[in-house]
Amino acid sequence: MHMNPPDLRPDLARARIPEERRDGQPTIGMVSLGCPKALVDSERILTRLRAEGYAISPDYTGADAVIVNTCGFLDSAKAESLEAIGEAIRENGRVIVTGCLGAEPEYITGAHPKVLAVTGPHQYESVLDAVHGAVPPSPDPFIDLLPASGVSLTPRHYSYLKISEGCNHKCKFCIIPDMRGKLVSRPAHAVFREAEKLVQAGVKELLVISQDTSAYGVDRKFAEERGHRAHITDLARDLGSLGAWVRLHYVYPYPHVRDLIPLMAEGLVLPYLDIPFQHAHPDTLKRMARPAAAARTLDEIAAWRAICPEITLRSTFIVGYPGETEAEFQTLLDWLDEAQLDRVGAFQYENVKGARANDLADHVPAEVKQDRFDRFMEKAQAISEAKLAAKIGTRIEVIVDEVDADGATCRTKADAPEIDGNLFIDEGFEDLKPGDIVTVTVDEAGEYDLWGRL
Repeated sequence: MHMNPPDLRPDLARARIPEERRDGQPTIGMVSLGCPKALVDSERILTRLRAEGYAISPDYTGADAVIVNTCGFLDSAKAESLEAIGEAIRENGRVIVTGCLGAEPEYITGAHPKVLAVTGPHQYESVLDAVHGAVPPSPDPFIDLLPASGVSLTPRHYSYLKISEGCNHKCKFCIIPDMRGKLVSRPAHAVFREAEKLVQAGVKELLVISQDTSAYGVDRKFAEERGHRAHITDLARDLGSLGAWVRLHYVYPYPHVRDLIPLMAEGLVLPYLDIPFQHAHPDTLKRMARPAAAARTLDEIAAWRAICPEITLRSTFIVGYPGETEAEFQTLLDWLDEAQLDRVGAFQYENVKGARANDLADHVPAEVKQDRFDRFMEKAQAISEAKLAAKIGTRIEVIVDEVDADGATCRTKADAPEIDGNLFIDEGFEDLKPGDIVTVTVDEAGEYDLWGRL
């Protein structure tokens, strides 16, 4: 059975618009690359276009123009974005570029001078203006009604819920604040109302995202409006009242994160924290301009597990950061042994245009970065395999993502879409459908995935 079905990947997202187009209706296609935050931007753009009478095409050939929402964080992501723009030009010819790479318009037009327009990240009005210029709207007020749930680029049973934009941190390897600005939190009542509509429309899982989820509301001084306070703990509690799974992503490890753990123990939000620790050696963390308190982080992890033993901890790390010595890297491996994180990813350090880390001394050779990446992932994989093996024989709840002739692809509460593992059901799955939440008995485990039966 295949894993992580391509049609569920956010970076291969296509709009899901079931209705027929009317004669003469202007039609726009969308390719959405990069992170779930960009996916939400794409959904908002398409929702606005849909409200203006545009049809949404799932392929190039049926579209009057194509929007490519790009990623520009790493050089490899930039290359992928340029490739996607080139493909759209070849297949359609009329292309509008937006997103993070749009902050460097000359970089895009230098490679693809035929693009119709380039706009930066979350510049919704500019994208709409570009579309209007390329494909004038022709709305029919009696037909073109906006669906209550808007346009979705994800399966209808889960949805990303963006709670803020931008970031106040100044990590030396990151240019997100330059591209997307400082933290701007949405009003809590607006977030809650959007979540409420999503659940009413059939969404079973809300994936809370932002650049720094635990900082939510800082810029609003945690103000309360219309009965909802702009603070991550209050927001999590409010969202937990809607009856859907609530999963928290990109949580910076501030001390007040510990206030979220009792909500997980109570079952209000999923016992899952996605915290990008990045490294464990204090000197490396200082060069990153990150909090250098790895030892205290271990104490914090122990405290979280004491309150909520079933908590799943996911994190990402950078190996081969400028100046990283073998001793610093070994500290990271030792820390990982102690922390025993459930879900772990790693990136080999890359220079990013405009990042302060580029100017640091002692950049690590490519072959050393690859060696450290391989050793890190070998250890992380062994931890994951042991933790999953311990689940054999247990009964757990899963959400169904896809059903095909081979079986059902599901996720446990410990698995976020696209980035974590799956649980597969190979027998007795015929009556299941996406969005079902069922209880299974785990009877097999691999390095990252589980198999079970109803």
